[in-house]
Amino acid sequence: MGIYEKLQALNITLPSVAKPAAAYVMYTRSGNLVFLSGHIARKDGSPWVGQLGKDLSTEDGKAAARAVGIDLLATLQEAAGGSLENVKRVVKVLSLVNSAPDYTEHHLVTNGVSELLVEVLGDKGTHARSAFGVAQLPMGACVEVELIAELA
Repeated sequence: MGIYEKLQALNITLPSVAKPAAAYVMYTRSGNLVFLSGHIARKDGSPWVGQLGKDLSTEDGKAAARAVGIDLLATLQEAAGGSLENVKRVVKVLSLVNSAPDYTEHHLVTNGVSELLVEVLGDKGTHARSAFGVAQLPMGACVEVELIAELA
């Protein structure tokens, strides 16, 4: 099953690529690598706000990270010349989780995006990863994720 058939089977429609909220671009390419800027979690078109371990559960955070993953795939598609078939592999994912000081399940929240990438891209979606807890994110978002991929 191809990537677009997998997206359809998962009932995922890629959104329009978000516009930068400040002085940056959504992605930049160097050689065969493409670097996607951090994307924040959105719910119903607005920032998905809250703090893990205070306002939101780990499952909420995982769902938010999955939502970020869908937005990242849309940006990656644009960066890959309009087709995710041009992605050779996801190299690295970095996840920032807006969390209470005693919250320790950042890695489980980040599974939301990691699992989605493998569901959609198969082996090309496996990646190295870092997950950090932070005191706050832009617009109060609960999760922000950036991604590095190699293009064919």
